[in-house]
Amino acid sequence: MKILIDANVLIDVALEREPFFRDSDCILALAEQKSLTGYISASSFSDLFYILRKNKGKSLAIDFLRHIVSFCHIATVDDAVIRQALAGDYKDFEDAIQYNAAIASQLDGIVTRNPTDFVGTTIPIYTPQNLIEIL
Repeated sequence: MKILIDANVLIDVALEREPFFRDSDCILALAEQKSLTGYISASSFSDLFYILRKNKGKSLAIDFLRHIVSFCHIATVDDAVIRQALAGDYKDFEDAIQYNAAIASQLDGIVTRNPTDFVGTTIPIYTPQNLIEIL
């Protein structure tokens, strides 16, 4: 199963945010063990770096991103993805980019802590807990 991992799941792990850490960490472990094929949208990397650097420092931010990229694929964010995101009716533009990157990469779904941000999608949206139960 090829799954786009939303930035909030990654932030929950990097910052050990409770009560979300355990399930989000399990998703990354499943990706690292190749029980699922994890993807991160290219646009998430700058957002992740910014948030992690502010909270944990530059070194931890870079180390975390290097670790993630060692076992996750990068979902391309290109001209077509941005145009599709702009044409959509999303409350949050970042979510529109995530969704369209997943579609363009022909992924099987998105795992996010905020599934209501992806209403009306054509691919399944999972919470970390839902996806763990399925796998």
